[in-house]
Amino acid sequence: MDDSPDRIGPNVDPKKSFGDKARTLFHAFTTKEGLVGQYDYAFLFKPNLPFMRKSKRAAPFFGLNDKMPVLLALLLGFQHALSMLAGVISPPIIIAGQAGANFPGDEAQYLVSTSLIVCGILSSVQITRFHVYKSPYYVGTGLISVVGTSFAIIPVATGAFAQMYATGFCPTAADGTKLPCPEGYGAILGTACCCALLEILLSFTSPKYLKKFFPPLVTGPTVTLIGVSLVASGFEDWAGGSGGCLSRPTSGIYTVCPQVGAPHALPWGSAEFIGLGFTVFLTIILCERFGSPIMKSCAVVLGLLVGCSIAGATGYFDPSGINAAPPVSFIWVKTFPLSVYGPIVLPLLAVYIVLMMEAIGDITATCDVSRLEVEGKLFDSRIQGGVLADGFNGLLAGLCTITPMSTFAQNNGVIALTRCANRKAGYAACFFLIVMGVFSKFAAALVSIPSPVLGGMTTFLFSAVAVSGIRIISTIPFTRRNRFILTASLSIGIGATLVPNWFSFVFTYTGDNHAKQGFFNAIVLVMETGFAVTAFIALFLNLVLSEETEDETASITANDADEADDQEEWRRIRGGKETQGEQPREMEKSVDGERSVDGEIAEAEV
Repeated sequence: MDDSPDRIGPNVDPKKSFGDKARTLFHAFTTKEGLVGQYDYAFLFKPNLPFMRKSKRAAPFFGLNDKMPVLLALLLGFQHALSMLAGVISPPIIIAGQAGANFPGDEAQYLVSTSLIVCGILSSVQITRFHVYKSPYYVGTGLISVVGTSFAIIPVATGAFAQMYATGFCPTAADGTKLPCPEGYGAILGTACCCALLEILLSFTSPKYLKKFFPPLVTGPTVTLIGVSLVASGFEDWAGGSGGCLSRPTSGIYTVCPQVGAPHALPWGSAEFIGLGFTVFLTIILCERFGSPIMKSCAVVLGLLVGCSIAGATGYFDPSGINAAPPVSFIWVKTFPLSVYGPIVLPLLAVYIVLMMEAIGDITATCDVSRLEVEGKLFDSRIQGGVLADGFNGLLAGLCTITPMSTFAQNNGVIALTRCANRKAGYAACFFLIVMGVFSKFAAALVSIPSPVLGGMTTFLFSAVAVSGIRIISTIPFTRRNRFILTASLSIGIGATLVPNWFSFVFTYTGDNHAKQGFFNAIVLVMETGFAVTAFIALFLNLVLSEETEDETASITANDADEADDQEEWRRIRGGKETQGEQPREMEKSVDGERSVDGEIAEAEV
């Protein structure tokens, strides 16, 4: 298990000279072994069809620091980039859309381009792993721990924008139409930068204490409700959009989606919209069933491609945004006035706590699929470096005009599928993400994707977030105490998710005291953000409710209680057969288990 060159102690190996590094690089790009190697490239592209024979030979595994052909690194890096693409572009498109800041097309294109560029740059920070001078701390994991725009910010941002428009913080036209709100977006960025300091400070805490205060009992239901709340926005887009056409008005420009005059505009919920989104969903399922390894990890992107092809052939696309987009873009081409918006401080603190625990889980999974240690000093050092980098990435992302970043988990599936944990593939993924972002025509094409196509994709992605939360919950023992905490935290959280305006009319203050009004707005926003309520209730109850004695004992089922009697019965039967001269070597089955050839009982696996 090669875990070098990341070390806890001093490095006493001789350093490579510049000439040695130059010769290694020259060999990699000028020889067949360095460029192509002996890898079975057909393995990545061979589909899983019923009539095709499956290969019994597994592909070689490329460890963290193994030598790797340049072509394979580029190919697998491109696969990592494609597996991230859908998750990277979805948050800026949603936040810039009618459910968020109502930005025009050029600013939405800028946010998508910048999101790709920033994700590429900050992923390289996680992959490289920098040592903090004269300290035991690191920044980054040294693994293929890529980062992308966090989904957890979407419900907070959309709720904040709804409140900003309602209170007059964001401008509204005389007829009630919501106008672009760069000040609101800048307030979200500035508040996110300040709240990122919490995760940075927590990164210097021992992982043992972090897991004690923020166990799966707290993070599991929180992540689940984040996914559940996001699925609603995905379904709204699937049926036509989440803007003014959602209520199906009988007059005005929003009688059809996305608006009157748009290509192939139809009323919200039309069968054409539902069918168009379903083509994306069906393609994802078919890729998972019949696709090759590279298709399976890029199934969401392939579904998006099929949906876009059908939408383009049937006249749903508007090419004007693509034609008007500049050839290239970069960070800070457009800027937003940074400020702090008090009502979203508590929800964003909950977001960063969730991101921290997600990072710990994702880094652990990355170490596991990369065949590295998942315990010990080096592992704890990777956790510390990864959480610190996650916090810094949230701060730097805000300064780069993008909402907070989080460690992505889907790339662990790519590592397991392709059997490649090499950092060269990670750097190649960062390169492709930056290239995609720099060429803004690509971002303009992504922004012009029709809402039903985007909804079919995001519904699948957001459901995956909810499933991740369910998986986290499944790791905890279902004792009476834990069931009580889950019930208490989810009751209000699910209620606030299903009825988001349940707390809007509690405070009736209409005076001129802006500080008091802002305090009330903060309480309302927290109480109407389902996952934030769940996180705070679960955190409080987990600290104040102690474990009960009966909870600590293992639960005994009926099968376990009868196990001793069953074994005694089998021994009696076996002894009777031996006295009759029979050979007790046949397999005998019972309701509770199986009897192996030597007569022992093996518990049936459920």
